[in-house]
Amino acid sequence: MRKNRAWLGLGGNLGDPQSAMAKALQAIDADPRTRVVAVSSVYRTPPWGKTDQPDFLNAVAGVDTGRSPQELLDLCLAAEKGLKRVRAERWGPRTIDIDILLFGERTIDETGLEVPHPRMTQRAFVLLPLAEIQPELKIGARTVAQFLATLDMKGIDRVTADDGWWRQG
Repeated sequence: MRKNRAWLGLGGNLGDPQSAMAKALQAIDADPRTRVVAVSSVYRTPPWGKTDQPDFLNAVAGVDTGRSPQELLDLCLAAEKGLKRVRAERWGPRTIDIDILLFGERTIDETGLEVPHPRMTQRAFVLLPLAEIQPELKIGARTVAQFLATLDMKGIDRVTADDGWWRQG
């Protein structure tokens, strides 16, 4: 079975988001067709889009998967559901959020799944953790590091180093 490298953005700002991200990554890694191969540090970030809510914790993970993009999305949504994710408000508070940022070099535009993630190059809270583990990764013609250099990183702080935090949760 051929494996694809996909990049996932994780975040949350209700309850214990770091624990929720760890449990989500453990659930994804437990899938026989998917392995977590890289995980960034955890970053505290100001809310984006809807700003009258608590700060978020965010991280990025790389996975190797034999699943299709839709099957990987289903796996991520099942992990969110298992952690009691409630979708009440766009960009609103949440216990956990998992987005597929990239899936190999594929461009996907399907109902419920757009890859590369349509706003990832505008979001320092995505690109900073991604640049930590894969700065030369290309998004179109530019690298993650090149996109990140154009963004405001004010208010983003690393709170947990990549020391296997997700395996301990």
